[in-house]
Amino acid sequence: MSDSDRASDGDRLRDRAPDANAVSRIPPSRWPFRAPIEGTWAGLEPVDPDLHAAALFACSHREKAESEELWRYMPYGPFADERAFAAWLGDCAAVADPLFYAIVDHDDGAVVGMASFLNIFPKNGSIEIGHIWFSPAVQRSRLTTEALYLMMRHAMDDLGYRRLEWKCNALNAPSRAAARRLGFRFEGIFYKHLVVKGHNRDTAWYSILDDEWPAVRETFEAWLAPDNFDRDGKQRQSLSRMNAGR
Repeated sequence: MSDSDRASDGDRLRDRAPDANAVSRIPPSRWPFRAPIEGTWAGLEPVDPDLHAAALFACSHREKAESEELWRYMPYGPFADERAFAAWLGDCAAVADPLFYAIVDHDDGAVVGMASFLNIFPKNGSIEIGHIWFSPAVQRSRLTTEALYLMMRHAMDDLGYRRLEWKCNALNAPSRAAARRLGFRFEGIFYKHLVVKGHNRDTAWYSILDDEWPAVRETFEAWLAPDNFDRDGKQRQSLSRMNAGR
């Protein structure tokens, strides 16, 4: 099986007819504001190099092989040292699109990753979440899942977007699996879409639409409910399986 076959395993194109219906969304969706987003296990804080650079560098550059894999599909990184990382993070903090957040573990206050809103188009009601990475120690945990759900809920419920996007390298099988697990629907591949780190990037596109969101939100709330986890914090029902049944 090729890398492409593995990456697309489980993808199903959305079964939906195109439409040209009139749109009466007034006012348009709102721009995300630079403020914390708080959950039960996770919190998101707008990135601040003075507060977050050292911790983010440490959790993403623990071992060479591990950091190379973590940054493999990103258009930047890994970084030569903390100073270079802090300079990059300063650039991240200075822009509004992407709007970058540091992800914090509420249990111990540790900074464990980053994510952002990007490709923000309030007039069209379209927004993407991306630039996502987590420390290997917390990947695919309740913490990281809730952090992404907080962003999804904020975009759709608080800011009023009608289209939430997820895009990744078509060969990035973990990211494509994550999109499906979180309830995104596959829309296809843009071939020769970008050149990243000197290599071609074919981009896989996923989305959640406003009329799909209530079911996705209900699934998240059921998965995050305390009774879905045992005393050791292990899930009783899989989010992937719950969303696959939609």
